[in-house]
Amino acid sequence: MKRGFLLIATAVLVTGCSGGGGGAAEPRKSTAGSPAKVTLELWHLSTTEPMKTIMVQRAKEFEAAHPNVTIKATVLENEAYKSKITTLTQSGKAPDVFASWGGGVLQQQIDAGLVKDISADVAPVLGTFTKASLTAYQFDGKTYGLPTDIGMVGFWYNKKLFAKAGIQQPPATWAELLDDVRKLKAAGTTPIALAGKEKWPGHYYWAYLAMRIGGVPAMHQAAVDKNFNTPDFVAAGQQLKALADLQPFQKGFLGAGYSTPDGQSASVSNGKAAMELMGQWAPAVQKSSGKGLGDDLGFFPFPAVDGGKGTVTEAFGGGGGLAVGADAPPEAVEFVKFFTAMANHSRAVEAGGVLPVLQGEESSVKDPNLKIVAESLAGATGFQLYLDQAYPPAVGAEVNDSVAQLIGGTKTPQQVVEAITEVAKSE
Repeated sequence: MKRGFLLIATAVLVTGCSGGGGGAAEPRKSTAGSPAKVTLELWHLSTTEPMKTIMVQRAKEFEAAHPNVTIKATVLENEAYKSKITTLTQSGKAPDVFASWGGGVLQQQIDAGLVKDISADVAPVLGTFTKASLTAYQFDGKTYGLPTDIGMVGFWYNKKLFAKAGIQQPPATWAELLDDVRKLKAAGTTPIALAGKEKWPGHYYWAYLAMRIGGVPAMHQAAVDKNFNTPDFVAAGQQLKALADLQPFQKGFLGAGYSTPDGQSASVSNGKAAMELMGQWAPAVQKSSGKGLGDDLGFFPFPAVDGGKGTVTEAFGGGGGLAVGADAPPEAVEFVKFFTAMANHSRAVEAGGVLPVLQGEESSVKDPNLKIVAESLAGATGFQLYLDQAYPPAVGAEVNDSVAQLIGGTKTPQQVVEAITEVAKSE
């Protein structure tokens, strides 16, 4: 959302034009000599502006350039998408073109023979992408998708509510953040909005704390060892419990959605909560779900934890991409290249729908807060993909579930790491 990165969260897809350098596939011919009619099934997550409209526009442009192609789009929110794509892939099928966050989920789909190896088709354009954005879609030297967005999770906050509480600058450490939560509560302001019902937003806190305490290498090693029962991961849970004990979230957060009119995003957008921990799509969703904060909206990276091995220059996040079903026609690959070519992708970046995945796109970022995100990514010394995407689906689901129970007060930090480890070792 995801996330994610709605995923993430929500606006995680982008588009491109056919100037990507890969050339067009030779159209299939019918017996009459004209290109055969093709219907492409496209599943994506762009439910909010500006990407909602951009997606429709790009589909029409592709159809205009390929008269034999009709695009049939299925558009879903993050959680509904995860559920529906899982059901479909378990039946042994995949859409022609579909949204992917890469990582462990894509790996399982590849292992099941559901995703096309597009290495040869996209080889001429791979050099135009940034290395960080491609990582989640490449396995064993092969490419199984192209990125359409990349970003990081951080705190989006209301400058006016911070000032009202006497907070002059964003917190640089976790201890300062906890202190700021107390100041906001004392000022009569709900400190943090959280979509407790959807679970994935809550896992951001535990994951980031584990990164700040143990460092990115610890996150990678846990995946290799299939062991989260270590002091650093337990400490992450203890620090998250310290936050939850302050009761920082909005009333009814356990039943709240993310992008609903009364959910996490709207609570911040309408000035009812001071901040949310969310990905780079947050400003767009806030505008869609509420009034919007305009110049009062600010961004700061997840704070450092005193004594931790990690640093604030290590980013947690991900983005969106497009993968191609194993049985999809050649036009599906052309559509993915069309989506991600510079001429159109940079327009989506300029519109604020996504962040750069192509080299040289940085100047297209206009929003000042998104510029901060882009600059933070450019200077990142480490990067960790969302845990519910980096790890196998069952492990990611357990992370979300266990962390939600920790926040809700029904699991201890030790029980969280034991539950995740148990599932990881069973995979």
